[in-house]
Amino acid sequence: MMTIRILIVDDEPLARLGVITRLRAYSDMIVVGECATGEEALHAISHLTPDLVFLDIEMPGITGIELVRLLPKGYTSHFVFLTAHDEYALNAFDIEALDYLLKPIDSERFAACIDRVRRTVALHRQESQYGLLYEQLIAKHTGTGNQPVRRFTVRRGNDITFVKADDVDWIEGLADYAGLHVQRKTHLIRETLNSLESHLDSSQFLRIHRSSIVQVDRIVRVQALANRDALVTLRDGQTLRASRKYSPSLHDLLRNRRSSL
Repeated sequence: MMTIRILIVDDEPLARLGVITRLRAYSDMIVVGECATGEEALHAISHLTPDLVFLDIEMPGITGIELVRLLPKGYTSHFVFLTAHDEYALNAFDIEALDYLLKPIDSERFAACIDRVRRTVALHRQESQYGLLYEQLIAKHTGTGNQPVRRFTVRRGNDITFVKADDVDWIEGLADYAGLHVQRKTHLIRETLNSLESHLDSSQFLRIHRSSIVQVDRIVRVQALANRDALVTLRDGQTLRASRKYSPSLHDLLRNRRSSL
């Protein structure tokens, strides 16, 4: 069984205990240390090299976001930010945190975060088994210039295969990976969602959330929600949330498509 080594950083002892208590339900999650300050965490991260750091954003001295920016470029630990204020979430994703959790932590949301952590850590470990060939294939088959990507390079075990862009229903952001969802199957590629978005055909794919892009032709229903978000239903029944930041673009594109029919 794959184990994931975790460091918890929060200036509140009860908050650290709360995360530790929740992690006891997951036998593959091993807590290797805890810190109360950003200064302590800098030292601990360099010596313990955890796979994952649960990191409070608001701390005296070095904040959580400042801490990540102080680490050497290319550092491989993943970060899940903890915060009591939703407005800090955008800053967390600006530095490509794996996820963020609002305090008090919701049990269902925590479980979803752990699933994301497992997928991402597994991918990073698998990545070490492959070399230059895969990177060359990515460069060859990623859209360049004015040409959008038409197919994606995907690893399956020791094999390298290809997925047509036309076959992709939606794409999920997983830190520096992306999950291509094709008929309820998920194919993972090493590409951030932000980078991938710039290579896609904008008339075919649309960003609806910080962590998801959909193929527009797969959308069968858009339901407005009370908080100005929207609920998007795809042909296969999959439902995705469109955040209020992206909802206007979604409605504009769908309106333009209807008028052109």
